[in-house]
Amino acid sequence: MKKSFKKIVVIGATSLIAQKCLNLWVENYAVEVILVGRNLAKLKKVASKLRVRSKNILVNTIQIDFLNTLKIQKLANDLNKNSPIDILLIAHGVLPNQILCQSNLTLCKNAIEINAISPALFAEAFVSFMERSGKGCLAILGSVAGDRGRRSNYIYGASKGFIERYIEGLQHRLAHTDINVILFKIAPTDTPMTRNHKNRGLSLASVDKVAESIVSAISRRRSLIYVPSEWYFIMAIIKHLPKFIFNKMSI
Repeated sequence: MKKSFKKIVVIGATSLIAQKCLNLWVENYAVEVILVGRNLAKLKKVASKLRVRSKNILVNTIQIDFLNTLKIQKLANDLNKNSPIDILLIAHGVLPNQILCQSNLTLCKNAIEINAISPALFAEAFVSFMERSGKGCLAILGSVAGDRGRRSNYIYGASKGFIERYIEGLQHRLAHTDINVILFKIAPTDTPMTRNHKNRGLSLASVDKVAESIVSAISRRRSLIYVPSEWYFIMAIIKHLPKFIFNKMSI
């Protein structure tokens, strides 16, 4: 038996974590799903797979420039025209090569824009409509990399650090409303984005378990979640290491 109807918008719907979340939602709810991304062909493949999983869904795909402010605002206007959104999941991002970013300012700029500026633009465009309707959940996928700047990925980490401060402010803005804003600090997860991590033999979290944690936390109205949960303690140690110790580490 399907539960109550939900309208879900996913920005960056071709990401593997987002797809796994969508699978869980279509299995448990009657849903209208709007898949937003930069590659229409990939979006249509995701939509086809969801239709196979459930006949009790409406699926639409929208291709958009993730940095075009006018198009982002128009997207928010159009998607809120007929009915409010229950869940907005902002899941897009890239994992840049730190060494290349240090020598190529264009790559550096692109990484910061897509990981920091773009998610904030989407959130700002949609949250005002949630304020008007008085409900909704806005969830953003961040990263444990934002907890402390490290030589191995500080361009990426700085972007995710920006997202944390942004979400903190947005949560403060909406503290006296019923709108739920959640930041997920995702640990390295077994997805195409972390292929280089896997090739180096690093331990990666299961993408299925990560998705289960995200969907569960959204239903329970949490505000800040480390996924997997043990990374809360790992990053607490890293954040509190004295500089004279931290600076000797190659992490």
